[in-house]
Order: sequence, then C-alpha cells, then structure tokens
Amino acid sequence: MRTRTGTNQYASTANLTSRPLRYTHITAFFDRHFSLMEIFRIVPEERHNALVEAAYQKRGFTATEAQAASRMAAMASRHGIRTHNAIKALHLDHLFGSGNGGCVPKANIEKIPTRFDAVEVWDAHKKLGQATAIEAIETAIALAEKHGTGTVAVDNAFHYLWGGGYVMDAAKRGYIAYTNCTAALTEVVPLNGKYPSLGTNPHSWALPTTEALGYPIVIDWATSVVAMGRVQQLAREGKSLPPNAAVDKYGNPTTDPAAVAALLPFGAHKGYGLSLINELYAAFIGGSLPTIRCRPPLSNEKQTPAFFFQVIHPEAISSGRFAGGRSQKENLLRVLTDIYSRGNNACIIPGQIEALAAQRTAKNGGLLFSDAEIDAFNEIAAEVGAPPWDASSFNIAE
Repeated sequence: MRTRTGTNQYASTANLTSRPLRYTHITAFFDRHFSLMEIFRIVPEERHNALVEAAYQKRGFTATEAQAASRMAAMASRHGIRTHNAIKALHLDHLFGSGNGGCVPKANIEKIPTRFDAVEVWDAHKKLGQATAIEAIETAIALAEKHGTGTVAVDNAFHYLWGGGYVMDAAKRGYIAYTNCTAALTEVVPLNGKYPSLGTNPHSWALPTTEALGYPIVIDWATSVVAMGRVQQLAREGKSLPPNAAVDKYGNPTTDPAAVAALLPFGAHKGYGLSLINELYAAFIGGSLPTIRCRPPLSNEKQTPAFFFQVIHPEAISSGRFAGGRSQKENLLRVLTDIYSRGNNACIIPGQIEALAAQRTAKNGGLLFSDAEIDAFNEIAAEVGAPPWDASSFNIAE
C-alpha cells in the first residue's frame, strides 16, 4: 500500500525491541496462552494467498478483488486474528455473499455527491467488503491529509471482516483512525430482550503510537461477549465457550458452540449501547432494518450492512500548548509513561498481543494455522480443484 504520510511524525517502521515502553512480561503471557496450548504449522504466505485468490476468482471476483481479500485475510492471520481469517471470509461469502446475492463480484462503487469537502458518501452496490474498505481507508487518509480529518460512509456494503486491520494500517502510517460496521446478521440479544435484533457490530480504533511503543495501539472488539467467528473457531477446535456469552434456542445460557442460537452483549448496558451505535450510524447512512440484514428480501427494504470510516491527522487536533514545552510526540510518550507507571507496568497494552503475534509470524517465516484450520483450507482447495495441503509437510511453529 502506498503511503501519503509525507512528514507525518507518527509514521514509523520502528520495531518492538527498541521502544522505551517495552514490557517483557507480555511475552511470557503470549507464549503461555498462544504458543504452548496448541500446535501451529507454518504455511508460506504466497501459498495461502494463491489458494484464497483462486477461491474468490472461481466465485467470479476480479483478480484485484481477490487480492484485496487475500491481503486482509493474511493480515488477520499474521496478527493472530483467527476469527477473521480466510476461512471465515470465504464462509461468509458462501452463506451471505456471492452465493446468495449479498455480494456482487465486479461491482462498481458509486460516489454520491455531498456538499462537505472532508466527507465522501458511497453506494458500494454490494461490492466485496475488503476491496471497498481498503479504498475507503485510503480515501479517508487522503482527505485527512488535505482537511485534517476525512470521513467515508458506505451504504449497500458487504462485510469487510477484520476492522482492526484497516485502522492499524492507517495508524502505522501516522494517523488516528476509527471504523464501525454493521454485522452481516443480527445475532445479539439487546439488554433485557429476547430476540437477537443487533449485530455483533465491531468498533475499531487505532492510534499512532509506534514511536512510543513499537506498534500502534489498536482497540478492536465485537460488542458481544464473543464474536460469532470465535464460536465457529471453538466449534472447529472442539472447545467450549466462556460462561454467559451465548444462549441456546430456548434462551438459556450455553457454553456449547454447537448449541448457540444468539449471543449476549458484553458488559450488559455498555456493550448493548456500543452495538446500538453501529445500527444507528447505519440508519443515518442508509442502512435498513437490522433483523432482515442478509435475510430473504423484504419489499422496499435493503439487506446490506453499512460502513463508517474516519481518519484524523494528529496535527489537526493539536493545541500546541503542551506542558514543559514538549512536542505533541513527546507529550504522547509522557502520557503513556504516566499511565503505565506506579506498578502498572504489568498491564497489557491494546494492540500488543497482535504485535507479538506478527513478530512470531515473521520469526517463523509464514502464516500459522492449526491442523483443524488446514483441514478447512483443504475444503477450499477441493472447491477450486487445487491440490490439498499436506499438514505433515509444513514445519511446526516455534
């Protein structure tokens, strides 16, 4: 991806090992929870991308669209986001996308006229979500370079998968970035409700903290206790859900991934409120009734998700009046140092686990997948007529 950052002081290629706010405790945490609990095999990224692109092209997508999909899937896997990898992306496309008219290969984005210079409003016409979102974040960055802030609102979209990837990329290039997206389906029961009428509705923020930490802070979550992708992952791995995360068809709490009928919002009214925000943003953009999204058509109503992207150039919000004559960059470092001082150095910083996952991926020289995930990729290979992957031919990750 090309960069438009110019002299942006927050753009950096610094690495984890050279930053002043580096905490070794998180490495042990990461190793304990992500390295020792499961065996992963090293799949060359080019082999992964070739299979993913072949699958999308077989479904009618252009080479450019397929490359956008493989790129974002690889980025998710590189950062340990197993719930939004290529398996999830292609499964979502099969259920609600090109296989059912919810996503249209080769669709063109229509830019709707607006009187606001720093805002663009698009009708995606059901174009592949990853390709649309990449273009949207690039456009928002260009607007922020010119106006200090840039907003892109997208109607008639298809889900873009891992929102954190788009804003992380912007933050690595020196920008503050935010996105939200309505989920493909309503799978979450509102507070004190009985019927799932909200999506898992993720929010994703990223801030340019690479100079201070070695990686951008990324705050990215579904507004349910767990994402449905996590339910599917746990089902593949034969594992249980945490308690009070989901309910069965009778409305009773369940930890069995196979019995899940609906999810619960995290933090009661807090997660519920955040989930509601996405539905209301979509309503302002042009989204229709949540409970029919990606469902059989209802006359005069849409079944598509909506996106919202906003990018801010840090200079645009600077007062210039920092204590002690500090620069904005120095002030950011001072604030972070203060937050993580006085016994708080054992804190996990948002984005740190993803950064360590990326570091581990780089160390092993390929994307890391479990045997169950390789089995799922072999189902994709069968779909496109490609040779299956022999799990035993891949080295085991360190």
